[in-house]
Amino acid sequence: MTTSRKKSAGKAKMTAAEFDRAFERGEGFEALDLESVAVHSPMQRINLDIPKPVLRQIDNEANRIGVPRTSVIKLWISEKLSELKSA
Repeated sequence: MTTSRKKSAGKAKMTAAEFDRAFERGEGFEALDLESVAVHSPMQRINLDIPKPVLRQIDNEANRIGVPRTSVIKLWISEKLSELKSA
């Protein structure tokens, strides 16, 4: 299988599958072109009360994958909404 790669600002773009394989090998994020990332949705700040045991589980997962807790929360909410949409 061949995939075409576009160059942006001197970096080769990789497919999601290629990134997943690199991540599983423990490679760093230097392949990410963070300068070309654009936010397409406006953000709204909210306050959310979460029980401490649940927050500890979220923090454990965030620490395990090396991201802030807010990223885990946003990802999980997004995944659940996608599941509901496709159900």
